[in-house]
Amino acid sequence: MTTLADPVIAPRRKGSTDFIQKIAIGIAILLFALAVFAPWIVPFGPLDQSLLSRLRPPLGFERFAAGHYAGTDELGRDVLSRSLYGMRLTLTLAFAGALIGLLIGGTLGLVAGLRRGWVEDGIMALVDMQIAIPFTLVALLILSLLGSNLTVLVLVLGIAGWEQYARIVRAEVRRLSALPFIEAAWTAGAGPVYIACRHVLPNLVSPLVVQFTLALSNIVILESTLSFLGLGVQPPQPSLGSMVGLGRDYMPTAPWIVLVPAALIVALTFSVQIMGDWLRDRADVRLRDR
Repeated sequence: MTTLADPVIAPRRKGSTDFIQKIAIGIAILLFALAVFAPWIVPFGPLDQSLLSRLRPPLGFERFAAGHYAGTDELGRDVLSRSLYGMRLTLTLAFAGALIGLLIGGTLGLVAGLRRGWVEDGIMALVDMQIAIPFTLVALLILSLLGSNLTVLVLVLGIAGWEQYARIVRAEVRRLSALPFIEAAWTAGAGPVYIACRHVLPNLVSPLVVQFTLALSNIVILESTLSFLGLGVQPPQPSLGSMVGLGRDYMPTAPWIVLVPAALIVALTFSVQIMGDWLRDRADVRLRDR
């Protein structure tokens, strides 16, 4: 008999959750494929201009220009072609930034977990500083001082979120260090490099893959924000954020210039985030069996 004091645990609606995850993963795979094969898919080059076809609406509207299925921008450039190329560049920058963050955060977290003492305290102090300061403001400051070329942009994106990798790796290393096989390796005289490569790193693959996926969507948003503000990818090179920023003046008369890249940003971040949640559920035994 259930009393008021008994907790009521609502059953998990696994069917609907799995359906949403499958849809999101399908969208993510489709967007990745479109970005990879963009040069062979797009009907026009991303920089091709035709002033006679400027501000033409998408397919289904009057004044539609043949071949420009998503319309054209203020210079007659094909919005669909620029959006796919922009998504290709945005994903490339996001992957590069996430990989740099993984290398920096993973290395520092590994050192903090194995060395302990003042080394661990110093690294975790840097982690706390990174968390405490809004990184968007830091990125704006760095790009304002050093310029907004692609090299600086990739480095800025790379140091965004490294602290999450460091915290995850440090926590996992400390958990693994208490296990018998790690203590046996230390007793046998194994060095920290051998223990890290042979015993620790193989057990960190799952959480790092999950964090890499989640960081990818966050970096996409950060890059889009910086490009929207004019401090990211510079014209005429297209990226999703810069396309939204340049097209906002034409929202009343040609909203498709903004809506197409904005929709890709939303779909990309949503699908990658859901895919990261799915990977987390699959990697965590406690969540997998629920």
